[in-house]
Amino acid sequence: MPGPAAARGESSQTLDRGIRVLETLAGTEGSAGLTITELAAGLGVGRPVVYRLVTTLEDHHLVSRASDGRVRLALGISRLASAVTPVVRSEARPVLRDLADAVGATAHLTIAEGDEALALVVVEPSWTDVHVAYRSGARHRLDQGAAGRAILAGRAGQRGVVGTDGELQAGAHGLAVSLSTRTDPVPGGVEASVGVVSLEPLDVRTVGPRLEHAARALRAVLR
Repeated sequence: MPGPAAARGESSQTLDRGIRVLETLAGTEGSAGLTITELAAGLGVGRPVVYRLVTTLEDHHLVSRASDGRVRLALGISRLASAVTPVVRSEARPVLRDLADAVGATAHLTIAEGDEALALVVVEPSWTDVHVAYRSGARHRLDQGAAGRAILAGRAGQRGVVGTDGELQAGAHGLAVSLSTRTDPVPGGVEASVGVVSLEPLDVRTVGPRLEHAARALRAVLR
């Protein structure tokens, strides 16, 4: 019979593998899901191990199996995410407040959801008379606007400030940086960027370092 230490080790390994199943499914493009065989290959374990993990995750409504046997994330993940989002917003807002007031432009934390960029948190500068109105929850294509383009750049393994002019709103200028790259991801697999948008042109030499500083702070928030 295994002792307490061995039991803890087995439990930790099972938990680790279960989390890796969820992360693998979350990183799958589209909504087709993965077969048990594909998951087993991705995790480097046998099919019986994956069957047990998937069954447990199904019991907690974190994954589901379709009639074709493919495994997908289930609505239980959304419930967990909705509970975490207010915490992320609360912790991200001071970082964006400092950025918005320092630059005099609307600051935003944007995440990727499928092929879209979602503005998760938006903070407008407190001292400017005129600035870009941008709301939390706004969505746009990932290949439009500095925020989405920065996420795509990070996905391609590129770092640095991405700038756009008038792509989402006529007369608006945006700068953004990705919080991660393909080789340096945010823990949990979140793809995100931090950016600012202004009615006046933005100096990348001045704003760029402030964006990088905010990106480092927000990475800690999303851990």
